[in-house]
Amino acid sequence: MSIYIVRHGQTIKNREKTLQGRSNFPLNEEGRQQAVRAAEYFSREKITFTAVYSSPLTRAVETAELICRGQNEIVTDDRLIEMDYGPYEGISLEHPPQEILTFFADFVHNPAPEGMESLNGVKTRAADFLNSLQAQTEDNILISTHAIAMKGILEVLTPEANGAFWSRFIPNCGIYRFEVNKDGYSIPQEVQYQAD
Repeated sequence: MSIYIVRHGQTIKNREKTLQGRSNFPLNEEGRQQAVRAAEYFSREKITFTAVYSSPLTRAVETAELICRGQNEIVTDDRLIEMDYGPYEGISLEHPPQEILTFFADFVHNPAPEGMESLNGVKTRAADFLNSLQAQTEDNILISTHAIAMKGILEVLTPEANGAFWSRFIPNCGIYRFEVNKDGYSIPQEVQYQAD
């Protein structure tokens, strides 16, 4: 079974460089075009999905809908929602407070500021969701989620990364693929296609 994880397309808050978190903004026009390009990639590769899961936030659901072109039911799952930024929700990433700069400078060694969800919390949610897929028998699964939630999944899948995914840039509609078999999960691989 192949699983594809996609980060949602762009929103106005991404364009404004705002810490979006769980704020519920739709895709902007560029975000919709990014999702269409992702759909075109899957179409070229003749990849169809037998199950589709998404964060409940609008931007992730819209991304999944555009990729699947209405051919799949979108199952939302709260475990795929973005990190809870607490009091830092909505701040400008161009002029963030020092504690956010410190956290973003070294995710592995600097704990999340007070009021934010911890990275371990994100990983716990990700691991729980991945474990729920073990019993699935579908051919291809699509997961539509968010940058930090996606990195949490990638960290769970790649323990030897030792936190390297937390600081990795994942563009809007960036895609990773991994396999599920009787021995567990394969190492996730970034899908190379023209996302922007």
